[in-house]
Amino acid sequence: MAVGSHDTASAASAVAAVPAEQDNFAYISSGTWSLVGVELKHPVLAEASRAANFTNERGVDGTIRYLRNVGGLWLLSECQRTWAAEGYKTELGELLDAAAALPPGGPQINADDSYFIAPDNMPQRIRAAVRNPGAVLPDQPAAIVRCILDSLAAGYARTIADAERLADTKVDVVHIVGGGSQNRLLCQLTAEATGKRVVAGPVEATAMGNVLVQGRAAGAISGGLRELRAAVRSSPPLESYQAALV
Repeated sequence: MAVGSHDTASAASAVAAVPAEQDNFAYISSGTWSLVGVELKHPVLAEASRAANFTNERGVDGTIRYLRNVGGLWLLSECQRTWAAEGYKTELGELLDAAAALPPGGPQINADDSYFIAPDNMPQRIRAAVRNPGAVLPDQPAAIVRCILDSLAAGYARTIADAERLADTKVDVVHIVGGGSQNRLLCQLTAEATGKRVVAGPVEATAMGNVLVQGRAAGAISGGLRELRAAVRSSPPLESYQAALV
């Protein structure tokens, strides 16, 4: 079977594997980079949409993946690489636990800034970006990790709000698929930032979506997107996150 040969092209199948039970959902394919958007029946061709850097991409069964590229966990992996080179090799789980213990409201960066694309000393660059508007970020891995995840969650929330406004739609639930769905702190912070329920999983959405679409073409499974997504819901364990009540 011929499928999308590049990972971004195959993201069409990743969205097909979003285990949504309703139409009004947003999706975040979260990994090294993030794809954030909504599923539509028709493209959004307004100038405001182009100016906001959204794209209309064809999806499975004639749907439109209305989305924007957002920063991702590249920031975190690059920090880990730098820290390891400096002799600091704390496990990711320990870093995330320490970051989760920090109070909310810390400094943030624009995770989409091209300043963060090239490999280099990422912790140093993040602290420099925080200092630019006059804030201070401690030179501690947990504080930097929390800044990254707070910034990604805020970027996800802004993008979803923009998609709702530009596409004149309403999102009730946010689905996070891909590697980022395993990051419990990121999922919880996304629920807090969006004020919406977040459902995390599956991790291998691109592979699952491609298998389902190929299986349908081969006659091993039938139905439309609702049936494909029902099959996804019956397979991997999914986790749900809600914004904490104040």
